[in-house]
Amino acid sequence: MLGMIGKRLAFAIPSLIGVVIVTFLLTRALPGDPAAYFAGPAATKEAIEQIRKKLGLDKPLIEQFVRYTVDLSKGDFGNSLTTGQPVATEIRNRLPASAELTLTGLLIAVSIAIPLGILAATRPGSWIDHLCRVLTTAGVSLPVFFTGLVLVYVFYFKLGWSPAPLGRLDVFASAPPAVTGFYLIDSLLARNFETFRSALSQLILPAATLAIFSLAPIARMTRASMLAVLASDFVRTARASGLSPSKVIVTYAFRNAMLPVITTLSMVFSFLLGANVLVEKVFAWPGIGSYAVEALISSDFAPVQGFVLTMAVMYVLLNLVIDILYGVIDPRVRLEG
Repeated sequence: MLGMIGKRLAFAIPSLIGVVIVTFLLTRALPGDPAAYFAGPAATKEAIEQIRKKLGLDKPLIEQFVRYTVDLSKGDFGNSLTTGQPVATEIRNRLPASAELTLTGLLIAVSIAIPLGILAATRPGSWIDHLCRVLTTAGVSLPVFFTGLVLVYVFYFKLGWSPAPLGRLDVFASAPPAVTGFYLIDSLLARNFETFRSALSQLILPAATLAIFSLAPIARMTRASMLAVLASDFVRTARASGLSPSKVIVTYAFRNAMLPVITTLSMVFSFLLGANVLVEKVFAWPGIGSYAVEALISSDFAPVQGFVLTMAVMYVLLNLVIDILYGVIDPRVRLEG
């Protein structure tokens, strides 16, 4: 197992190097001049050139890249021109908000999609099977930002059941003492149930938006994988042996159908990292997605590069976790690794 983890990490290093190079070049190729943006529309050419020199943008591209990689090797992502704060600090402060939203949405999707896919596979042609198909089709068809806007319109504007989509807490609640960065967990640890209620009410709609987006591929893969396993010989043998239907489905069928489902979960989680950017803007969520969008609009290179690199590292770690889960579920994967 340790050898397999070492190989996966070794393969990930060239990918991260490629991400650093491509991100650096793409940010420099974007339209717009950061020096002109921060100098203002009334600035003279001399003032713009002074700002460009101060930011180091007058240097050759290769020299800028060498300086960036040297700083990156020290854990320095640079400073944001918009806020004046270190990018690493901003990402560290905002990452728990994005992680709480993404994990909650994925948890909701998994708790609905996997049971729904299993029921649809065990009852093909039934109303549950048709419901699964309708939900998966709708989830795939609707853009994530459109789903968020519809939920806001219905549950906040029309029904008034949801609070205003203005961040992680309402204006009357204060943030709990930071332990994990997850407001739901930190408020429970502090026994501040009013803050917990406020954080939960603010989290429901954006998490539901991500859940609707991610529910479709998980349910479809669970259904397809279960149908294939239920038609296999060892399942028929288990049923002929007199085992209960629940034991056959859960112990034998679902365990053998888990590998493609876990693969789909890893893909869905990576998609959610990208969808977070749109959802955070719709709900004014103070995560790293909205931070990257604001930096991109203002041609602020350092936060965009830090955001992309953080997403790449998270994706590599996610694939490593998936490989470990493969080895836990199916020992043959450990032998092949």
